[in-house]
Amino acid sequence: MTSPTRRTLSEAESKRRLAAHGVAFLDEHEAADVDEAVAAATKIDGPVVVKLCGDRIAHKTERGLVRLGLDGDDAVATAATGLLAAATPDDGDVSLLVAPMVKGTRELIAGVATDPQFGPTVLLGVGGVLAEAVGDAVVRLAPLTRVDAEDMIDGLATQALLGEFRGEPAVDRGALVAVLLGLSDAVAADPTITAIDLNPLIVVDGRPVAVDALVEVVDVEAEAATAATAPAPTVRPRPTVEAMRALFDPEGVVVAGASTHPGKFGFVSLHNILAAGYEGRVAATNRDGASVLGIDTVPDLSDLPDGVADLVFVCTPASANPDLLRAAAAKGVRAAFLTSAGYGEAGPEGEAAQAELVALCDELGILLAGPNGQGVVSTPSKLCAQIVAPYPPAGRIAIASQSGNFVSSFMNLAVATGVGVSRAVSAGNAAAVTVADYLDHFASDPETSVGLAYVEGVADGRAFVERLRPVAAAQPLVLLKGGATAGGQRAAASHTGSMATDDKVFDGACRQLGITRAASVEDAFEAAATFATQPLPRGPRTVVMTTAGGWGVVCADAISRSDLVLAPLPDDLRAAIDEHLPPRWSRNNPVDLAGGETRDTIPTVLELIARHDDVDAVIYLGLGIQANQARLMRDGGFHPDHGLDRIVDYHERQDARFARAAAEVSDATGKPILCATELAVADPANPGPATVRETGRLCYPSADRAVRALEHLWHRARHLGRTGG
Repeated sequence: MTSPTRRTLSEAESKRRLAAHGVAFLDEHEAADVDEAVAAATKIDGPVVVKLCGDRIAHKTERGLVRLGLDGDDAVATAATGLLAAATPDDGDVSLLVAPMVKGTRELIAGVATDPQFGPTVLLGVGGVLAEAVGDAVVRLAPLTRVDAEDMIDGLATQALLGEFRGEPAVDRGALVAVLLGLSDAVAADPTITAIDLNPLIVVDGRPVAVDALVEVVDVEAEAATAATAPAPTVRPRPTVEAMRALFDPEGVVVAGASTHPGKFGFVSLHNILAAGYEGRVAATNRDGASVLGIDTVPDLSDLPDGVADLVFVCTPASANPDLLRAAAAKGVRAAFLTSAGYGEAGPEGEAAQAELVALCDELGILLAGPNGQGVVSTPSKLCAQIVAPYPPAGRIAIASQSGNFVSSFMNLAVATGVGVSRAVSAGNAAAVTVADYLDHFASDPETSVGLAYVEGVADGRAFVERLRPVAAAQPLVLLKGGATAGGQRAAASHTGSMATDDKVFDGACRQLGITRAASVEDAFEAAATFATQPLPRGPRTVVMTTAGGWGVVCADAISRSDLVLAPLPDDLRAAIDEHLPPRWSRNNPVDLAGGETRDTIPTVLELIARHDDVDAVIYLGLGIQANQARLMRDGGFHPDHGLDRIVDYHERQDARFARAAAEVSDATGKPILCATELAVADPANPGPATVRETGRLCYPSADRAVRALEHLWHRARHLGRTGG
């Protein structure tokens, strides 16, 4: 059912409105009665279709209100009579629509749905009566660009339906792009349109033909009156660079509520600040004035000298915070991070307290991070002001998260892999500063080259997207979203509305902006680490170099499931490799060295592959295998006798050399070279993966994960190429 403020248009009126925006339809005729229907059919060559249409008739097929393959006046008259008799009082005024009968083996669906968070969206999918069951659909936010429309077509999983199919030509992509752009133009030009269905689009001789259309419109005034009863969203000013600098690069920090108990936030946060080697001024308050970790505390912030700190890290109860913040502002504090709970997460009273907190900080000119947050990390300032571990190595990844747990997870992976972090912050309740605010700041941060975020709810999707559009254009941005499975589909009069699930809309928005959408914590961190340490590929053509055949086969399978291309090995490259390997090597891609390596083979062949113009990226498998044997020899009880000292040293030096060669060749060619081995997690001290870490790059724990990371690089490069970024 539609809402009281919404109604559907008849098929005939729907098509008239869409035709005005370039959506092509068949030569159809609307008839008021049986005689007009018969007369209309005589103007059409071949069999016809007759349908009952009206403003209140949404799904004709389900009600049996379509008659197909009618040939001759009697057949048309009989069908028209039956259709008019099937009309019910609820259908209102009805008419007959007479159209040519078209057949095709492929059906698509296209349309518009209005998302409550993101607004108008355009959808393309596999259509027909099984559209919802198949579920192959892509969504983008309106308005579309031509690039968006082309990307939607490329995004369908069932690409085989778009190519040559059962003797029929491939789908005319230009015509399909025109349909999508027409839908986008229609909803942009007419704000009363809230949904559109073109289902099915039958592919006839390669061209998509819209044989049915349904437009849903809204009473704008009535809808506005309903919306007026809801509270208007608060639009906050963006944090200034100076305020963010006080948070991430403070000249001094004061911990409010420091404790002598090692299990309290007030102890842990002060400990972490000192343990990380923060070089600015450190002060603390403790109501008893006790010495904590060598810091002489004061009972109250007002007892501190003016200007001692520009960041206050608050570990006090919510009830104490208003007076504390006033005292902090009087001492020159410009940013506050609040770990305190009892605010927006604690029901109506907490929400009221949070609103008062935000208003107070605005009045005092203090940037408010949190409340109910975990902390802030800034490796350029050696700042670890947080209530949990770890303190990550320095690097180029900046993290913002609605959940403090994910900040810890990402930083733990940074510690494990050696790929470091520049900034990290848990937004907590994000009462005044949101994840988007932090990401916006990171985009202009000279210490950061990639943003990484975890988000859950997005209250105002359009505002979120527009805020992140320049961010994603400026640097790679990786998002992990909680609640990715649809908890239900919005009730709508159209198939399009039920297929445009929340996650499809969010995913489409990410793809439009060039944001990397990650599927897991590991995928998110590895994507960010890859952006931070590898160059973008010029194309998808990938060569796998492996020291063992099975690994290469599995990697090739992973590439075939991705948007990468397992590049055919060029004849001249094959001939060049022939000079360095015995005849038993694979002579194809994957390049299986087949145990024919000598001292210099791996660096030489790796460089030959990477320097070839027909290769865009390389995945190197098998690193560390000889050093793994060397470890067993070292620990096996016979070392250093029997010549084991020399062979152990040789294998360990060689694997370290191969890891350095991968980084050096990548730097020299400007092409990504990804090293993958399970030893990255099974034995991180192995000289192979250990040296990869020393070069500042990520060593991937499997071929599949290397392929996934490389695919993220390629998607980013392709997006920039298409959009001129």
